Amino acid sequence: MEHNRNRTALVVLAHHRSDSLTAHTARRTVAQLEAAGYTVDLLDLHAEGFDPRMTVADQPDWGNRDKLYSAEAREHMRRLLAADLVVAVFPVYWMSLPAVLKGWIDRVWNYGFAYGRSKPRLAGKRILWLGLAGATGSDDIIEPMRKILEDQLNTGIAYYCGFEHATVGLLPDAEERPQTIGAGGELVIGDAVAGAERAAHYTEFDRRAAEFVAEFVAGSAAEAAQKSA
Repeated sequence: MEHNRNRTALVVLAHHRSDSLTAHTARRTVAQLEAAGYTVDLLDLHAEGFDPRMTVADQPDWGNRDKLYSAEAREHMRRLLAADLVVAVFPVYWMSLPAVLKGWIDRVWNYGFAYGRSKPRLAGKRILWLGLAGATGSDDIIEPMRKILEDQLNTGIAYYCGFEHATVGLLPDAEERPQTIGAGGELVIGDAVAGAERAAHYTEFDRRAAEFVAEFVAGSAAEAAQKSA
């Protein structure tokens, strides 16, 4: 993994509970990236008290690409610029992002910084959107959810901001009690998994999450090697 030495990653955690599966997945992602040779900056939005609401200070003059953003926005811009790759780890809410992560993008990926220039400042970076979904992997909702997330996050945000590569890693089966949508549109919640079945359930979940990260890192390494050849 020497090819990743001196490369940096920003892992963005968007969950209000430190004991959540989302937080667990973010911590495992940090460890996996560090093992691959990355220097990792973990940005825990809730723990750091990030306010997702846009303020006038964040956009004192929207049309001025060189405006002075708020001090908080500038600090987050610095952390984003310092990263070669970004991994956002979040629960999927209503086929979208939780408010704190959406607000981080609103405030930090600002006009004049992340977009609105002939060469975006985020050009060349890569991002993995690692979303945890409560629905089971066999539920018919998973493929539409994946498509919506890919359109919104990869095309509507990352591509628009000049990212070199963006991918969605959708992780269903995040709940202990399986959730599906019934024929009448009702939410059907099954019995909680327990004991050895529960351990196997989350071992498989961790494996799938790690696989997404490994593929993402391998793609980053391959592109870096191609550029240096």
